Amino acid sequence: MRKTLIASAVATAFLLPTLSFAEDAPAAAAPAAAAPASPFTGNVMLASEYLYRGIAQTRGKPAIQGGFDYAHPSGFYVGTWGSSISWIGDTYPAGTSASLELDIYGGYKGTITGDLGYDVGVLTYNYPGTYTPGATKPDTTEVYAALNWKWLSAKYSQSTTNLFGTPNSSGSGYLDVSGTFDLGDGWGIGAHAGHQSVKNTSAGTYSDWKLGATKDVGIGTVGLALLGTNAKDSCSSGQYYCFGGYSAGKNRALLTFGKTF
Repeated sequence: MRKTLIASAVATAFLLPTLSFAEDAPAAAAPAAAAPASPFTGNVMLASEYLYRGIAQTRGKPAIQGGFDYAHPSGFYVGTWGSSISWIGDTYPAGTSASLELDIYGGYKGTITGDLGYDVGVLTYNYPGTYTPGATKPDTTEVYAALNWKWLSAKYSQSTTNLFGTPNSSGSGYLDVSGTFDLGDGWGIGAHAGHQSVKNTSAGTYSDWKLGATKDVGIGTVGLALLGTNAKDSCSSGQYYCFGGYSAGKNRALLTFGKTF
């Protein structure tokens, strides 16, 4: 279940677990023709754990993540992103296991006027693995629409299938408001607030938040963030986000190191 932050060229700052910021290019000694930007980009990241909308996906253990994107000059884009996970093995009956999340997405980004832009698309979350007979696969499809203005963005995602295996949850929605700001000299800060609603069940509904900073260290970008949810007491209260006795929504710090190429 995909992340906030990020190295992806087509995702907004709240989709991956870190925040990325543009860095001013050094002044050239003499005018020179700029090389055309490649429509292909890639990213790789190491994270102290994988958090999706504030919920732990690797039970507090490190995760490796990465993806590739293609952005056409017209505004259309496609991409794929993956991460190691453990939550399916933690929550499903014995005999079911899946250690990979693989996301595939595509959409269109455009400008309304001036600094105001939009982004619409579709995203599929896929969990290849071994499932016992009768087990509900958590594969999920969402459609999304976002508005972006300078350093601020607002996005709404709605599932067109059951949400990560939850019965009768098609039509569940997630609202996200995020901001990122370039401080210069490779430093950046960001903030995020989101709210997940799950159709036909109140047990999965919660809100989450994130505050973080990043630093470009040349060979990559280091990120440190504080995250939390109001589902942090899910194990003691019997809520939805208690994964095998582990409170997946508790407050925590997240350390990341990523590289875009």
